[in-house]
Amino acid sequence: MPSYDTHNYDVLVIGAGGAGLRAAIEASAAGVSVGLICKSLLGKAHTVMAEGGIAAALANVDERDNWKVHFADTMRGGQYLNNWRMAELHAKEAPDRVKELEAWGALFDRTKDGLILQRNFGGHKYPRLAHVGDRTGLEMIRTLQDHGIHLGIEVHMECTITSLLMGGDRVTGAFGYEREKGRFKIFKSNAIVLATGGVGRAYKITSNSWEYTGDGMSLAYHAGAELIDMEFLQFHPTGMIWPPSVQGILVTEGVRGEGGILLNKNGERFMFSDIPELYRNQTADNEEEGWRYTQGDRNARRPPELLTRDHVARCIVRQIKEGKGSPHNGVFLDISWIKNKIPHAAEHIKKKLPSMYHQFKKLADIDITVEPMEVGPTTHYMMGGIRVDADTQMSTIPGLFAAGECAAGLHGSNRLGGNSLSDLLVFGKRAGEYAAKFSKENKGGHLNEEEIANAAINALEPFERNEGESPFQIQYDLQEMMQELVGIVRHEEELWRAVEHLKMLHDRAARVKIVGNREYNPGWHTALDLQHLLTVSEAITIAAIERKESRGAHFREDYPQKDEQSGKFNLVIKKNADGEMKLRREPIKEVRTDLQQIIEEMK
Repeated sequence: MPSYDTHNYDVLVIGAGGAGLRAAIEASAAGVSVGLICKSLLGKAHTVMAEGGIAAALANVDERDNWKVHFADTMRGGQYLNNWRMAELHAKEAPDRVKELEAWGALFDRTKDGLILQRNFGGHKYPRLAHVGDRTGLEMIRTLQDHGIHLGIEVHMECTITSLLMGGDRVTGAFGYEREKGRFKIFKSNAIVLATGGVGRAYKITSNSWEYTGDGMSLAYHAGAELIDMEFLQFHPTGMIWPPSVQGILVTEGVRGEGGILLNKNGERFMFSDIPELYRNQTADNEEEGWRYTQGDRNARRPPELLTRDHVARCIVRQIKEGKGSPHNGVFLDISWIKNKIPHAAEHIKKKLPSMYHQFKKLADIDITVEPMEVGPTTHYMMGGIRVDADTQMSTIPGLFAAGECAAGLHGSNRLGGNSLSDLLVFGKRAGEYAAKFSKENKGGHLNEEEIANAAINALEPFERNEGESPFQIQYDLQEMMQELVGIVRHEEELWRAVEHLKMLHDRAARVKIVGNREYNPGWHTALDLQHLLTVSEAITIAAIERKESRGAHFREDYPQKDEQSGKFNLVIKKNADGEMKLRREPIKEVRTDLQQIIEEMK
């Protein structure tokens, strides 16, 4: 076997976003050696694109807020398919994680009393999102990097992992390559934390950056771990629509949290006409009350634009299908209307939403202080992913942990805005803590040389073919197909067509051909990403077929109602001995009595 560049760590963290950095910091604090792998450059993590804020019941703006309300909101938003223990831990520990971030130097917006300011967001009963204008994710990454850089963590930038290495039933390392030079790397480790983010690049229209190809979920699945809740993929209701070059780029929910309203081409505020019964007693039924809510009136009810993301996205799709959409097949999001409500509105908007102002001004030549934006749903966040233990974040494979978007359980069938950033902090910390503990207690794992040799052969295969297709065309066709057949509104007949398309795409990907050599070859990168994209796409599709109801982010046109029996199980996916993807139903564990009482009280 050739001699490859080999690194040894007690804990290896794959992914350098919020969850990965927080895991690396915690593991390093436990006194173990830590390696951190970035698919791109350090600081380029997709977490920087999270704009709205970090959900935590600090009660700085409304003293009625507490962890119990946050827990109940999260469970209701997830339609009670959540892992209730994760929801409990998240709600209880999020405030401490935010205060910790502040102690490490995060510069949050402030109340008049100097406390961390919190804003309204969809699905949250009270103002709960600690924020830094609309650049919260960027400030989180800056703070975590500044804190972590002094802890002796070794960082490998522009490095991609292609497979996990096993020693018996436990994970013992990872095989990957440098993106610049194409050289293979081996990482030996007692414990591995996956923090690789989501799957958005399986779709044509997405807010996700190029790194989001489902790597962590696919790596874990092919190593034998279980995936769960893969049918639940969130389409954020507001992505940029025009011009086409920016289609899908996120427009933060913070715009609506600061008073932005949704209008169809007739100028109608259409969200008022479709308020679910579940949220009716919490939702304003007129414009004035909704406005008072965004301005902090504790007696007012929230505007319908701040209902859960799945509901708002479907309402927008309905307007477009009824011919009431904007000129470029979206709807209008208008924050400029607040000039009728407050003095110096333009300065207020620029202060509260600086990134949004510059984004639209530079990319679409639109001044959001005087005119509306055109927006529409964009593939945004995966609620499903690697199945983990709620307390430790360990997957069903010993030594393999996961945190952040690539791990599943907290959000159930639909994530509330802002819960993603607190998820990264709470469970990134836990993953790092328990990975370090596992590493100390389980040393001496061995690497399998035959497994390493096969990983290298598989990675180089595309170079050795005389004939074959471009990987870019296959990825393009996959994205088009997933957008059309496994999108916001799903139907059995279309889902089965997607299954057939995926079989053909698998065959085409197995014959892909690469031109050029290994040194920074985008075609090679794309060819290797295809395995991950096809794996997660197949998991999403077969789970969507199996769940014959509409719940949260999963909407079946042929089964438009919730089914009581379907709400009692999760769908678990695992690779069988023959290498086939198999799905099973697993009953949800009964909610602990005290937590069930909280849910009932909050209803």
